[in-house]
Amino acid sequence: MKKFRAVIVGAGAIARDHARVLRHDQRTELAGIADIDYSKAQSLASASYTVAYADYKTMVSELRPDIAIITLPHFLHKSAAIDCIERGCHVLMEKPMALNVEECAEMNAAARKRGVYLAVGHIQQHYAANRKAKEIIASGQLGQLVSIFERRHNQYFLPERPDWFLDKARSGGGVMINLGSHCIDKLQWIGGSPVTKVKASLTYHGTRGNVEGSGSLLMQTAAGVSAMISICGYKNVPVNETEFLGTEGQLKLIGSNSLWIAGEDRAYTQVELGETVNVFDVQWSAFLDDIEGNGPMDNSGEYGQSVCAVIDAIYRSDATGTEQDVITVPSPNVLV
Repeated sequence: MKKFRAVIVGAGAIARDHARVLRHDQRTELAGIADIDYSKAQSLASASYTVAYADYKTMVSELRPDIAIITLPHFLHKSAAIDCIERGCHVLMEKPMALNVEECAEMNAAARKRGVYLAVGHIQQHYAANRKAKEIIASGQLGQLVSIFERRHNQYFLPERPDWFLDKARSGGGVMINLGSHCIDKLQWIGGSPVTKVKASLTYHGTRGNVEGSGSLLMQTAAGVSAMISICGYKNVPVNETEFLGTEGQLKLIGSNSLWIAGEDRAYTQVELGETVNVFDVQWSAFLDDIEGNGPMDNSGEYGQSVCAVIDAIYRSDATGTEQDVITVPSPNVLV
């Protein structure tokens, strides 16, 4: 069994989840952690029994890892990914993949040229409830899928949220690019069809920064399924619910770990999901399987680019007041 040497670039909150997985995974050695704030890198590295660096480029050059996990602010995703790719690393990005589809295309082109695997951590695909929902829809049990409705309301402008999240130049946007990436991934992956058209209306009433705090989206997929999504980051009651309506029944996801189904009796019953597993463990195992050629590569860079293309269309639609086509492939001046 091959043992992969992996490093983590960035030592923020999400890096702790990755470090825990790497410490205990039988196929992985956690070789190092880097952060420009060396004290943060030291703290996480010490708890993870590995070495700390202040400069990720030095870390990757010295340690020559097989894999780099990138957990940096969004505006640094492209440069860090390409740096690691050019040094021969497979790369797992935190979502969103990048600030826009043009950056995604550059990253994917670099990975193809170097012959390494670039993936994006769309974690929704690894929850048991979401996997089961995808299985049921694909089986035809709901008949023809016709509509998807999602509400994701979660306070966004919290005092503890780092400032870069609320600066559009560094984050790419607010609740749409951050929370909306989860929603888009869910409806595309579970529904089995990419989003092709978007009409969006956003609001900007946050107490900090210059990013949007809510939005209402009307979308259509390539399969002709309509989707309506409400995302709100103001001081509302937290909600995370998705409904999939078919001609023979419907599914309802509540949060990340609860799935309900209704059929001819028009009453919901809960779907048994089995033992709960940590999604970061499942994600990492799937990523390694993909590298070894044993996985479906559902989280590939190309798929991550498709999610960012929908986000781009959302912002274009709000700016123009018109429905927008989703442009997955950027203009010809970008090398793809």
